[in-house]
Amino acid sequence: MRREPVSLTRHLRVYAYRAHTVLEFRGEIDISAAAEILPVLDRVTARPGARVVIDLRSVDFFDCSGLRLLYRARAHVQAGDGRLHLVCTHPLTLRVLRVTGLSRLLPPHATPDAALEQAGAASGSW
Repeated sequence: MRREPVSLTRHLRVYAYRAHTVLEFRGEIDISAAAEILPVLDRVTARPGARVVIDLRSVDFFDCSGLRLLYRARAHVQAGDGRLHLVCTHPLTLRVLRVTGLSRLLPPHATPDAALEQAGAASGSW
């Protein structure tokens, strides 16, 4: 059951979906947005056994600050033996993920449901 998203900042909404915490990034994810998102991202991803979906579908711009957030989330979740899934459909953001190689570590999916269907596979593994 999906609860109504809570807007924590203008760049981040958080809600529960299918026993996962969804972090929905919104708008332009640059250094300023990353500073707003980071405390919540750390709190959610540092929990032991965290089950997290990062949803980038509402992102208009994504730079290296956003990449750092994704790498950080992945490291925290892996350290706590959790699961991390990525949702992304924006062509330019997908290109950034491919060019940097992050799409191999965190394969993007079109929807949260598609990401969670792959939950049995190792998410974000080397």
